[in-house]
Amino acid sequence: MSLLNKDNENLDGLLNAVKEQGIDYLNKVDSRLTSTQIQAEIDNRLNVEGLGSIETLNEFNDRFEPLIVASSGPRYWGFVTGGTTPAAIAGDWLATVYDQNTQSAKGNGDVSAIIELETIKLLCSLLNLPDNFFGGFVTGATLSNFTSLAVARQWIGKQSGKDFARSGVSGEIKILSATPHSSAVKSLSMLGLGSDNVIQVEVLKGNREAIDIDDLEQKINELNCTPFILISSAGTVNTVDFDDFKSIKKLKEKYNFWWHIDAAFGGFAACSPKYSHLLEDWEFADSITVDCHKWLNVPYESAVFLIKNEHQLLQMETFQNANAAYLGNPLENFSYLNFLPENSRRLKALPAWFTLKSYGKSGYKEIIEQNVEHALYFSAFIKENPAFELLAPIRLNTVCFALVDAEKSESFLNALNSSGKVFMTATSYKGKKGIRAAFVNWRTTKADINLVINEIIKILTEL
Repeated sequence: MSLLNKDNENLDGLLNAVKEQGIDYLNKVDSRLTSTQIQAEIDNRLNVEGLGSIETLNEFNDRFEPLIVASSGPRYWGFVTGGTTPAAIAGDWLATVYDQNTQSAKGNGDVSAIIELETIKLLCSLLNLPDNFFGGFVTGATLSNFTSLAVARQWIGKQSGKDFARSGVSGEIKILSATPHSSAVKSLSMLGLGSDNVIQVEVLKGNREAIDIDDLEQKINELNCTPFILISSAGTVNTVDFDDFKSIKKLKEKYNFWWHIDAAFGGFAACSPKYSHLLEDWEFADSITVDCHKWLNVPYESAVFLIKNEHQLLQMETFQNANAAYLGNPLENFSYLNFLPENSRRLKALPAWFTLKSYGKSGYKEIIEQNVEHALYFSAFIKENPAFELLAPIRLNTVCFALVDAEKSESFLNALNSSGKVFMTATSYKGKKGIRAAFVNWRTTKADINLVINEIIKILTEL
């Protein structure tokens, strides 16, 4: 009997072994190291005869498992890394088991596209967005920005009677932004729009990263009525600053531009009445990026693009599978492959569907408000300790701070991360070396913060 058939006969035992190992990891994730200095060696030779799944699991556990860090744990505060809710894990496992290629919403017995369309509606409901956005799931904020800006590129072309999707990009395209995330800039590069072609808009004075509306309007007037793309922020990566969407909405009533909002994690402020004012009038944007594997706390490779329904034809022109004539009219015979970059993809929506259905609006309101409280709690320690200074006010869930003695910044952060008790990321803000702590994980508690504070105090005495 082949090893494949043997594994299939022992599928129950194999999946139970993986289940028990997964449960053990999750039960102990708060005590697992958040970083490691050990590097695994790469084996580049494939055996002629396979090992079978159980032996392969044993090799994985010997070579790799001990080195996997607790990036889904409560003290991984680097980047903006969410955890995974129990419901999201269940949904993700089922997405793998059912292994659907999520495309068509009609025929062939494929319900997975219906699940995705429903999940987009649930997410819009969570974020208090109106029902006039169409969306879909992609791997992350980069592909969400890419998808939205690709449709924006097609819109720009149509303003001068060109079809960029068919004929290629011609002419210079104007893009305005103040603090675009690197993923948006990367998308401009991939789309042939040019990462160097962003016209830099000034930010507000003081500890701000938000667009200076007066400077924005001045730069718009300098374009002499040329249509352009505006990339604005709902939560900048360093200090979670928000652009003034009310003012941008007024500009959109006067000028002709595509308005894209990068709300990768800041969009979830809409879940809380305390912070939803930060997003007032964001529903007037043409497209929005939301990253679910951040504050929604679902596994990686989960983000959505939200594009106004009125742009669906442009979106179809940008992404339609032109060689698949058997699909018929893409708008009448809906298939996701005509509305986003990938032709083949898994049922990415299922983990999000499970967690949204499981915890509802009140559950996510609690997660968002608890994480903001954690940021405020940690920032209080930073403000009280003379070794540190806050680089910006706490607007939501991220603490951006620095050592007063800047020369010790690198050695301090290396020592802190090397402890394995917490992970934070280095940054630069207004010309100063800084450190970022982002609170996004539903598992984080004040006890975790106190543990980190004690470790910080210990390291300061040793520097």
